[in-house]
Amino acid sequence: MFGFLRLSTATTLLALSSISTAIAQEDWRANYSLYGTPGIIDMPTAVAPADGEIATTLSMFGETSRATFTFQVLPRLSGSFRYAEIDTFDRSFDLQYQIATEGEYRPALAVGLRDFIGTGRYSSEYVVATKTFGNVRTTAGLGWGRLGTVGGFTNPLGFIDERFETRPDDSILTGGTVLAGQFFRGDAAFFGGVEWRINAEWTALLEYSSDNYQRESDLIGFERNSPINVGVSWRPNESYQLGAYYMYGSEIGIAGTIIIDPTSRPTGGGLDPAPLPVAVRQGDLQDAATWNLPQVQNTIVGALGAVMATDGFRLISADVDGTVMRVRYENGNYRSEAQGAGRVARMLTQLAPNYVDTFVLEPTQRGIALSAITLRRSDIERLENTPNAAALSYDDAVFSDAAGPAPDVTWDDPTPAFEWGLAPYLEISLFDGDEPLRADLGVEASFRYEIQPNLILAGAYRQRVVGNRADGAVSPSTLPDVRRSGALYGADSGGGIENLYLTHYGRPAQNLYSRLSVGYLERAYGGLSGELLWKPVDSRLALGAEVNYVMLRDFDMGFGFRPVSTDPGGDDYDIVTGHLSAYYDFENGFEAQIDVGRYLAGDWGATFSLDREFENGWKVGGYFTLTDVDFEDFGEGSFDKGIRVEIPTDWVLGTPSRQTTATTLSSLERDGGARVRIDGRLYDVVEGGHQGSMGDTWGRFWR
Repeated sequence: MFGFLRLSTATTLLALSSISTAIAQEDWRANYSLYGTPGIIDMPTAVAPADGEIATTLSMFGETSRATFTFQVLPRLSGSFRYAEIDTFDRSFDLQYQIATEGEYRPALAVGLRDFIGTGRYSSEYVVATKTFGNVRTTAGLGWGRLGTVGGFTNPLGFIDERFETRPDDSILTGGTVLAGQFFRGDAAFFGGVEWRINAEWTALLEYSSDNYQRESDLIGFERNSPINVGVSWRPNESYQLGAYYMYGSEIGIAGTIIIDPTSRPTGGGLDPAPLPVAVRQGDLQDAATWNLPQVQNTIVGALGAVMATDGFRLISADVDGTVMRVRYENGNYRSEAQGAGRVARMLTQLAPNYVDTFVLEPTQRGIALSAITLRRSDIERLENTPNAAALSYDDAVFSDAAGPAPDVTWDDPTPAFEWGLAPYLEISLFDGDEPLRADLGVEASFRYEIQPNLILAGAYRQRVVGNRADGAVSPSTLPDVRRSGALYGADSGGGIENLYLTHYGRPAQNLYSRLSVGYLERAYGGLSGELLWKPVDSRLALGAEVNYVMLRDFDMGFGFRPVSTDPGGDDYDIVTGHLSAYYDFENGFEAQIDVGRYLAGDWGATFSLDREFENGWKVGGYFTLTDVDFEDFGEGSFDKGIRVEIPTDWVLGTPSRQTTATTLSSLERDGGARVRIDGRLYDVVEGGHQGSMGDTWGRFWR
């Protein structure tokens, strides 16, 4: 206690003495601690990173190692997923909420939960305040749990209820449960520290830690000789941070953080090719030849199809009815359908007959029309170089359903129906109970045959070259083995058929979409999958239903199937699974999804998901699944949960692309709450072409 008061006094004097020499602090962002969260060295601060910021931190000192993924979910809310090694590997989740931002006289104030879902090895809660004085940032906080184990005193919340004075041990060995019974209970203790920004790149750090590291002392013989930690961090730019520290009077610590701002892109505005300029009609708007003549139709459609193909679009068909020209096309190049619509509209100003004054654009994906966007040609001619043109053109656009027959005049598309590719692959398995990282490197051959635009045959074959994913142990369980032995697929053969399936997409009625898939749907399962989605174009709500009949494939990833048990005489495993789903697209980029139904192990329950998608295509989110499987039967982790990140290729390269790379950070694959992995589920195909998603990215209409 007295040591902390002396530290606070010294901090205050140092801060006051530095005010006159302070450098500009507008760009002084959050420092990332050894826990991979906003902090000094080992202690938290109340500083909030930039909205949407993503940070991945690797740190170590003594025999403790941590890997942390942190995402600034909202301007004041951050969430973290951590994988740590003390004597064994451990997973934990953190949350921190900034109650108040820093003002002229008011410090920033935050409340946090550390390891609130897990085994409780780092379980602690805190309230912390941070104030900046010129080039010095000071922090003082009150901690519970591990942050209340040095200089602790009776919990001040005891005056509310004396039960706050005792901290129960309600953690379980398998982890994964919310330790709500411990929140802000037991002894409390002060912590604090100071960050001195020497210049724009270097910061000196000093802190007083209220964590006694008793667990590490007991398990690995860690020597904690002092509550004082000192160090220095180097951040030469906004993309990474490095730090070196002297910890607890006994150990050297190091840390590295990679920082990503998903609201921007490395290539600035991007490297998209320039769109065609808008052609403004002049003089008499009547053409000598009309659309009714076949030679005129063929000439215009042929020219339009060729021009669209140069920019990555495929013209399906077009027609003219009076002064309205309707065009159905597929955008194969631009992630944003709004950007695709803007480019197609400009092409039409160049090639449509002069008397056409209205364009109806019908973007498609996988052979199904997503929406009909009605634009007045005169608005496009008028707005191209007008300030605030994106907002004005969106206000003038009309969105409706595009169910029904395609336009009359088709284009003889030269795009080959059969495509194939050969590429290396890297498959990574994280958070194995024995190894933190396993990986396979090999070659994948894939093909796609478009029998019709909405009827697709696709498949992939993989061959491992090197790797150790197959070495992972299969955890025991009382549940059917529907996922936990996933690493054994291709273990002996080194590879096999990843998938081989036929999929049909349809539009059975207005606002209704369908999918039917049959074949080897994924590495572990083959069978039949059917889906219906109700999604009005102008609604942010969608409802879906999916039914699957599947069987477990053999481990050699060939054409055979296997029993769920290890008994060679057992029956082949088959099951009917299905879910009812509700999706909601919030206007601030958040998408929520709830799936209720039956899972692969025969368990019943629900999956809850929340994702945040940025305008440039980055998507970060989390999910958890609760079923009628008891936590004890589920095993390590108690229930299925994870964090997922989707990175658009065009963000990385700067050139147009609809491709993305997705990564999921989760506990070990378990059998409870498991679903079949289906490529091209309807909501993912349809949502990007509807008003909500296009409205969110309409700023790209003129790009």
